[in-house]
Amino acid sequence: MAESAVSTVVLRLGDLLIQEAVFLDGVNEEVYDMQAQLQRMQSFLRDADRRQDEEESVRNWVSEIRETAYDVEDIIEEFALKVALRRRSGMVNVMKRYATLAKETVELHNVGNEIRIIKNRISSLTISLETYGIIQRNDDWSLGLGRQQQQLRRSYSHIVEEDTVGLEEDVKVLAEQLVNSNGIVSICGMGGLGKTTLAKKVYHNSKVRHHFDSFAWAYVSQQCQAREVWEGILFKLTNPSKEQREEIANLRDEELVKRLYLVQLEKKCLVILDDIWTIPTWNNLCPAFPYWKTAGSKILLTTRKMDVALHPDPTCFLHVPPQLNDDESWELFKKKACVDSNFPDVRKDIAENSSKIFIFLYADFRIRAEIERLGREMVGRCRGLPLAIIVLGGLLATKKTIFEWAEVRRNIISHLRRGKGDEQLLGVTEVLALSYHELPYQLKPCFLHLAHFPEDCEIQTKKMIRMWVAEGFVSSVYNGVEEETMEDVAQRYLGELVERCMVQVVERGTTGRIRTCRMHDLMRDLCVSKANQENFLEVSNQSLASDCPADSFPLSMAREARSTGRLRRLAVILEGDLHKFIPSGYKRNSHLRSLLYFHEKACHVENWGLIKSVFKNFKLIRVLDLEGIQSHGGKLPKEIGSLIHLRFLSLRDTDIDELPNTIGNLRYLQTLDLLTWNSTVQIPNVVWRLHRLRHLYLPESCGEDTYKWQLANLINLQTLVNFPADKCEILDLVRLNQLKKLVIDDPKFGAIFRTPRVRFYRLQSLSFVSNEDSTVVQVIQGCPNLYKLHIEGQIEKLPECQQFSANLSKLNLLGSKLTEDPMPTLEKLPNLRILRLQMDSFLGNKVVCLDKGFPQLKSLFLYDLPNLEEWKVVEGAMANLFHLEISNCTSLKTVPEGLRFINSLREMEIRSMLKAFRTRLEHGGEDYYKVQHVPSIAFRYCDY
Repeated sequence: MAESAVSTVVLRLGDLLIQEAVFLDGVNEEVYDMQAQLQRMQSFLRDADRRQDEEESVRNWVSEIRETAYDVEDIIEEFALKVALRRRSGMVNVMKRYATLAKETVELHNVGNEIRIIKNRISSLTISLETYGIIQRNDDWSLGLGRQQQQLRRSYSHIVEEDTVGLEEDVKVLAEQLVNSNGIVSICGMGGLGKTTLAKKVYHNSKVRHHFDSFAWAYVSQQCQAREVWEGILFKLTNPSKEQREEIANLRDEELVKRLYLVQLEKKCLVILDDIWTIPTWNNLCPAFPYWKTAGSKILLTTRKMDVALHPDPTCFLHVPPQLNDDESWELFKKKACVDSNFPDVRKDIAENSSKIFIFLYADFRIRAEIERLGREMVGRCRGLPLAIIVLGGLLATKKTIFEWAEVRRNIISHLRRGKGDEQLLGVTEVLALSYHELPYQLKPCFLHLAHFPEDCEIQTKKMIRMWVAEGFVSSVYNGVEEETMEDVAQRYLGELVERCMVQVVERGTTGRIRTCRMHDLMRDLCVSKANQENFLEVSNQSLASDCPADSFPLSMAREARSTGRLRRLAVILEGDLHKFIPSGYKRNSHLRSLLYFHEKACHVENWGLIKSVFKNFKLIRVLDLEGIQSHGGKLPKEIGSLIHLRFLSLRDTDIDELPNTIGNLRYLQTLDLLTWNSTVQIPNVVWRLHRLRHLYLPESCGEDTYKWQLANLINLQTLVNFPADKCEILDLVRLNQLKKLVIDDPKFGAIFRTPRVRFYRLQSLSFVSNEDSTVVQVIQGCPNLYKLHIEGQIEKLPECQQFSANLSKLNLLGSKLTEDPMPTLEKLPNLRILRLQMDSFLGNKVVCLDKGFPQLKSLFLYDLPNLEEWKVVEGAMANLFHLEISNCTSLKTVPEGLRFINSLREMEIRSMLKAFRTRLEHGGEDYYKVQHVPSIAFRYCDY
């Protein structure tokens, strides 16, 4: 991690030398020299980072160089902060101006002295390299990552299921128990054994989906909050409206428990309780589950502890998945390590070269035999645990030669010799640790940053990636040539962590980008431990110390491994109201760069004035996430303007209703999220000063003032949500040629495309309001590379299919009032994956989907089409449809005959339809044969 820290600082110094040249005049040569010294040291740090677990002296040396690098950054940023604040304060006369210049000269001299002292420290540390035997490594990891990432660029057209081996019989047995037996079903086994994967396979099993009416999955974890679990399950079992959700949220605990209890008596429900840690956790949850009173509803729970598995019902069906045998382990490993593709059978390539065929055959046999020998030996260290095998496979998938495989084997053996603790877990934890040590240095801070997020948290990757960029983890420069945006590079960094099986994908978007992700709990334990050891971050969670088991890996190991040094990042996990923004004991951490708050339920603070403590104590902060914190409305304090290094600020879902003028001082700000609970936030006319803004989320209204903004200055803007039409000239958008996402409800938007040569070539996602026929055609032709399109308002006639972007993968039509069947046009869009026709988007009474139409469509939503009476699907249409929803199309009598030919259809949801429509589709109904192949069919509000 020292290499990552030094690399980040080297990049940051380069930025500072450009951006703060006016402040650093007089010491810039010293800064350049210091930057060069750190660059020369980087090649040695790879060896030091790899060896720090072996020798305490090397570990101390690494810690010292890391802190020295941070000192460099602190000195420069603190000086820039002082000068910027002083110059902004204003001068009332010449004498004060001269006094200020004199003070700056003294401070500049002091900074020069501090830089020279640090340069001497770096020189001394460099000399000591020979003492510790640290060698220079010139393996081109930085370049190699770039090449690997280039190869990893794929247009993910679908989500690939997890690779599994040997689960078929387990799934069959568990499905049989859930369908035909009474009582609870428990899956018990050690961490990494694949309990959750097995439970997911059972959850989606076709026999199980046909048997039960409703389904709910709950991650319980160590920090279980019973009410949150109950609410989440009830929401999934009943799929309530927004008003009903609010009603449920206001129920007392006993009322909530009773309602959930009754739902499970009335319907056949399957509830999965994943990862229950303790008996008290079950005792807190169980009043809501009538598991001994009904043969209809069932519970399947997973746990690591046998006493927890048997406590609810000692006679329950207990399933302990076996560890994989040698052959199963090797089969799973081959899939993840891409053995066959990385080491292909060369006999296929030399068939025409008969003179050398025996030499090649012999060489090929030797290579593949050696690879299998090395692979099987390493897989044997994983002790049959799927998680360890998958992570090892992900690591070795990046190694293309026998020599690299042999080196990984040596490293595993070296780690095992130093290991202590549980023999059963030893090989697993060391394999996971090795996966971290083998990461290219660019990926290490990205991986450690994941330790911010609570256990079992579903991480929004778009937000996380913007934090990575704000922290300086990501550079858009490869080999001196700018390539892509930093967000694109960060997305590929995340993709690399997924490829190495260190991060799990939860959901992908329509373009294949990762939308949400999570970490396996054992991998997260490693992440938290390393983050503490590297002094990367700290998590403040008062409940953790009391609720977490004494032998919990994150606490015991992380605290033992804690490095010395100043804290750079803090995550605050809240379980109730917020009484002070800075937890006890953290006020002195003036060098803090990142402050994030996490909370599952409503979090209130007495008033927003309390946040002044953050602005006062943490002036070097870059990332501040206040999402979801509520007070009683009010203005964000003006002291926010002193945080001139701030790059990421989220006020999403807060109740802030006014920003101060000083928000314009945040000249480095990249992300500003103002999607608050209030539809109106008073925003001063200073946004135009934030030249480095890349992502701007505005509320529905920015206040009643009549002044005009000048957004044309924000030339780096990539995201603009809720364009303020009443405050900006629509032509300002023309200069924003970096835009990738735009949400605008100004009907005048289409007019700008009447100007010749107006094109938004980078725009990928667009939501706009239409009120003219010609507008829609002009807009979509002016945005030729759209992937997502949302059109609200009347368009009467749909543009021709060739006028749409060929990339279009998601289309929403709302209130379009089309009179002609849109399907003949839309079914020709080659990459369309999601289609929503909503709220009178079609006023006709019949639609037809033809053979070979919609070749890529995965999800279809038909909402609020009251005139629709007939829907015809010809065999061969929508061949890849996976999910279908029909809602409030009350004139539609039945589903089309052609649905029975769509074998890919796995999920149907029917809501707010007539009872007769439901009856026809249920088992025994006259139309059941059309949908009997669909594993999951849910009916909501179909009783009228």
